[in-house]
Amino acid sequence: MSLDALKERLPEYARDLKLNLGSLANETLLSDQQKAGTFIATALASRNADTIAAITAEFAPRLAPEALTAARAAAAVMGMNNIYYRFTHLASAPDYVTLPAKLRMNVIGKPGVDKVDFELWSLAVSAINGCGACIDSHEKVLRNHGMTAEQIQASVRIAATVHAVAAVLDGEAAAPSLQAAA
Repeated sequence: MSLDALKERLPEYARDLKLNLGSLANETLLSDQQKAGTFIATALASRNADTIAAITAEFAPRLAPEALTAARAAAAVMGMNNIYYRFTHLASAPDYVTLPAKLRMNVIGKPGVDKVDFELWSLAVSAINGCGACIDSHEKVLRNHGMTAEQIQASVRIAATVHAVAAVLDGEAAAPSLQAAA
């Protein structure tokens, strides 16, 4: 499935999402690798098979094999870390923050791509998963490496749009009776 086919699957009420997918696919604030990796990592975080298939078909050919693996790894490790660190952030007892996580996350230290790109993908996935602690941590690293607020925002705009597309497709699949009423 292509990106255009994915856009065609969206109902008319999600027209803004179609337009956003198109404009974000042409985003110029991010490098091609940063943009493609963000799309792939956030599609995986969206958990919608059609979204994953279309975005992977569109953006995987734009990435070197090691970058594709790293984008997938960002989605995987942040899927774990976002839950863990969101818990430590939200739990009332302060001692959880001081305990070692005891979770393997070696890929963060050696992602196989430029650290900035991996951090950007991790931040975008963290935005989808709603982990404020991870968002703050990755955003700080990105800023320290010279990324602008506009570049970081571009990755989160991709994450927001990809996640919304997946949610619409999931909703439409779960409520076919609403389709008939439309």
